[in-house]
Amino acid sequence: MEKLIITVAPTGNVPTREQTPHVPLTPKEIAQDAFDCWNAGAAAVHFHARDEEGKPTHRKEVFAEILDEFHSKNCPMITQISTGGRAGSGLQRGEALDLCPEMGSLTTGSTNFPNRVYDNAPDLVEALAKKMFENNIKPELEVFDAAMINNGVVLAQKGLLKGPLYFNFVLNVKGALPATPKNLFFLMESLPPGALWNVSIIGEPHVRLSTMAILLGGNVRVGIEDNIYYSRGVLGTNAQQVERIVKIARMLGREIATPDEAREILGLKPKA
Repeated sequence: MEKLIITVAPTGNVPTREQTPHVPLTPKEIAQDAFDCWNAGAAAVHFHARDEEGKPTHRKEVFAEILDEFHSKNCPMITQISTGGRAGSGLQRGEALDLCPEMGSLTTGSTNFPNRVYDNAPDLVEALAKKMFENNIKPELEVFDAAMINNGVVLAQKGLLKGPLYFNFVLNVKGALPATPKNLFFLMESLPPGALWNVSIIGEPHVRLSTMAILLGGNVRVGIEDNIYYSRGVLGTNAQQVERIVKIARMLGREIATPDEAREILGLKPKA
């Protein structure tokens, strides 16, 4: 079994400072949090950006500041930029891909969120995939519903994705697939041959389903984007969430991938 790749999503689009004092919002805070999570055992960081008022933004200059702060720490983690729809619409969601991170999130279909439709029209998905391909950015294919797996396969058949395909099962978003063992098995068994996978479990089922993923050979994302609580009623930091997954994995006999080992598993170029 391959070593476990732990990704941290420290900020996201939703958590606010009023909800938790631990969410990093400024470029310096986000970079420092990522650095702390690398020391805790994370191999990759999934970046979202916030504007001067703490609201989600797609602006390239804000992502550039985050990456500058991050790289100033000589942190070896894999960099992944979000192209999610809460921070913008249309192709502007992918403007920060011009900064050439190693990876970018790519949701391959539309689904419901609690109070809106998460709209990912086929032409937009294909345009974002093409931009990632042209900039040698590996997509993390975000799967909220089962059809999104096949949508990713179709992109690969069009020559817009390079193997190995990497799918991220985002479970327990209200409006999309619940985080149940049955759904996890179904998604895993629906993957094309040779694909790699990861789980991002929202809310209370996080520890149980992440532990299942570790046992089944998948990878795990943690972070305040997905869970502000460490346990019932107890707010947690990003580093604490990473540390817990490291501890669980080691108890189960699964080794933790370093950033360079994760690059090799994912088919990324070695860090210069």
